[in-house]
Amino acid sequence: MKIEDIYQKFKICSAVSTDTRKLQQDCMYFALKGDNFDGNKFAQKAFDGGAKYCVIDAIEAAINPNCILVDDVLTTLQQLATFHRNAINIPIISLTGSNGKTTTKELINTVLASTYNVKSTVGNLNNHIGVPLTLLSFSEKLDFGIVEMGANHQKEIEFLSGIAQPDYGLITNFGKAHLEGFGSIEGVVKGKSELYDYLKAHQKTAFINTDDEKQMIQIGDYANVNKFGTHLDNDCVVKFDSANPYVTIIYDGIKIESQLIGDYNYGNIAVAVAIGTYFDVTSQNIKKAIESYQPANNRSEIIEKGSTKIILDAYNANPTSMLAALQNLKQLKAENKYLFLGDMFELGADAEKEHQEIVDVIQRDFETHIYIIGKNFYKTNSKESTHKFSSFEDLKPILKEVNLNNATVLIKGSRGMALERILDFI
Repeated sequence: MKIEDIYQKFKICSAVSTDTRKLQQDCMYFALKGDNFDGNKFAQKAFDGGAKYCVIDAIEAAINPNCILVDDVLTTLQQLATFHRNAINIPIISLTGSNGKTTTKELINTVLASTYNVKSTVGNLNNHIGVPLTLLSFSEKLDFGIVEMGANHQKEIEFLSGIAQPDYGLITNFGKAHLEGFGSIEGVVKGKSELYDYLKAHQKTAFINTDDEKQMIQIGDYANVNKFGTHLDNDCVVKFDSANPYVTIIYDGIKIESQLIGDYNYGNIAVAVAIGTYFDVTSQNIKKAIESYQPANNRSEIIEKGSTKIILDAYNANPTSMLAALQNLKQLKAENKYLFLGDMFELGADAEKEHQEIVDVIQRDFETHIYIIGKNFYKTNSKESTHKFSSFEDLKPILKEVNLNNATVLIKGSRGMALERILDFI
């Protein structure tokens, strides 16, 4: 069946779904396959759960006339998303980067939503499945769609850009993330810059932080850019004011006090301001939007439990974001500081070196109350005062004994470490 014909059926469905446990009535179910599952086997369950159509790629799954047999379900999902994106023809803003993608996406959404009808990627559905699902959730009634794109290897951003076909794009930063797939920091820069390559090839607009030298080098002499940052000749001038602990900026003569911690969030806020300015959102609406945004989902949250102040940044971690979090904690005006740091994943052959470098920084900048958790951190060379644990289970008995009254606590690690579990012991 042609994509055009599948699209006509999609238009009379309530939504799309890839999970029979999360079906909407009259949705279109896509029977995706993975290493340990085959969605074709759940076609009947999808119909029982309310699906109007099931897109399948196994002939034995064609159990009734509302089964749509295709060569490959995933490819069909991606092609349908691009077809829909062109059919509704709304401006698409895409973003990628090593750190801060989801926070930046939410900030942009909040700023634009103060004036326009906007929808963005839910959570971090930013891969080869999540991007199509995001696009298929958009409608022609929107003024903007915001699409977050993640990658852990070369050509992935190029592929996702081809699906989303953005009119505007930005890269939050280049950092030491997913080194296992990208191979090196140079590989990261090249991979993330595939978004710039798409924008250049199609004469679309890039938002560039002129304070980031790597971004300036990668965009080169491309003319269709909107520049933001601290330089006075930028299209949008945004100045960093302070971060103790919350980031405050100056824009258009107005002080904007965010609820985000760490000066590393300055760039994330600045690009949201720049995009709002570009699309004629008023200064007052930008201020209200930035000041109202509250981080969640274990991302740079500040949680207070009695006299204990916790910086919870346990959604993800890589060497760049870990160093930024440590630098922020070092700068904070607090006497009793505790560190609970978990392993950083997907570093490949660089894992041992990168974890050791983090430990070296910790022991240079902090004297006591250092707790590092995970197989990689456990292998590092460290002082006796540094408490090492190969797993969270090994840490648990110690947590019951640690007195965190009147303490400022940083909790940071990769998602797989799930260090937010520490909160149960405070």
